[in-house]
Amino acid sequence: MSKIFDVVVIGGGPGGYIAAIRAAQLGMTVACIDEWKNSKGGPALGGTCTNVGCIPSKALLQSSEYFDHANHHFADHGIEVKSVSMDVAKMVARKDVVVKQNNDGIQYLFKKNKVTFFHGRGSFQKAVDGGYEVKASGATEEVLMTKHVVVATGSTARALPGTPFDEDLILSNDGALRIGAVPKKLGLIGSGVIGLEMGSVWRRLGSEVTILEGLPTFLGAVDEQIAKEAHKAFTKQGLKIELGAKVGEIKTGKKGVSVSWTNAKGEAQKLDVDKLIVSIGRVPNTVGLNAEAVGLKLDERGAIVVDDDCRTSALGVWAVGDVVRGPMLAHKAEEEGVAVAERIAGQHGHVNFNTVPWVIYTSPEIAWVGQTEQQLKASGRAYKAGSFPFLANGRARALGDTTGMVKMLADAETDEILGVHIVGPMASELISECVVAMEFKASSEDIARICHAHPSLSEATKEAALAVDKRALNF
Repeated sequence: MSKIFDVVVIGGGPGGYIAAIRAAQLGMTVACIDEWKNSKGGPALGGTCTNVGCIPSKALLQSSEYFDHANHHFADHGIEVKSVSMDVAKMVARKDVVVKQNNDGIQYLFKKNKVTFFHGRGSFQKAVDGGYEVKASGATEEVLMTKHVVVATGSTARALPGTPFDEDLILSNDGALRIGAVPKKLGLIGSGVIGLEMGSVWRRLGSEVTILEGLPTFLGAVDEQIAKEAHKAFTKQGLKIELGAKVGEIKTGKKGVSVSWTNAKGEAQKLDVDKLIVSIGRVPNTVGLNAEAVGLKLDERGAIVVDDDCRTSALGVWAVGDVVRGPMLAHKAEEEGVAVAERIAGQHGHVNFNTVPWVIYTSPEIAWVGQTEQQLKASGRAYKAGSFPFLANGRARALGDTTGMVKMLADAETDEILGVHIVGPMASELISECVVAMEFKASSEDIARICHAHPSLSEATKEAALAVDKRALNF
């Protein structure tokens, strides 16, 4: 006999579990189906983000940063440390503990909010009068009846054609987070978020890291001035970044991986590494969903087609997160999940894609919101720009990390903030003030007039706002 719910969510990642919790808060009966398994075969809620993405990568980045500080920066503070070594197995084990804490936290939230959880693969069975039958295939098979379905099945790593992931020598983000020993030589294909973050982790631990990027420019989505500053910092640290690289044949053997490639000048090259991480993007995950059973329309990328409110081509079916259009960001998925739950409840859920922040958690961190200077130039919009270097910030000096800057772009006439771009310490935290400002249509003058604590990194944001009007005080 079918179990009846107001809402069934397929997928327990950031978009799915948040949609389920918000729908339950609004008084609906909710079920969530998720098939992710931990090492013991039990449920591991949180999707890619919690299990093999955002959370574990930050844990490894933090551990490797401490190691780097102990080796290269503690002496500047008068701290003498001798014979520093890294226990990679213990570092990875700590990462696994952090992941489990997040998995368990989501299970607790489901219980607290009375969300019924089914561990298994969720798929459409058929459309019926007044709704849908959804199958949960796990240790046992359950059929759920519901009026509304929220699809939040996320995305999977894109492999190079003809070169599948074996997660031993050819690694996706999953395998990259489970490397058991520091590789002497590590190769990466793709200089996006995953490539730079994983490259930074293993470079700090002693790997010789080479990144092959097919595009002729570095971080093309980032403001050009900020990208150049970041490239300079990463190169100085020891990351070897080859732009305009065309990857050819990839061979694996007992000694590792051999990559044939052509550089920007058209010269044939060869890269021999112990392991190769491929981070060339992700693809929407609709495998096994049985979308055709209910007439769900997919686009040429395999993403579920939705309107501005995340409605699909099937009445009562919604989709959020990586499986639909827009940036593949956990926090974007969360906002869509909340908005969809509120729309189902008859409220007016809202997501402003123009104020979704982006972050790369390297050192220096890179964060931005809104438009870049090159985008404004291309659109012909008149703007003003102001920037302030962390080199002139007292707190950054005290931290011993003065790399980078804050850059603010504002409309030439109205002074409305159009974009903020940061490369430097704690950029991931500093960007939130700018998101709030842009959401409320603030001007650069508004930020310039707000009192910021001294000494703080956030003073650099205030100074960048002052610089828009050419009146920075400390530079």
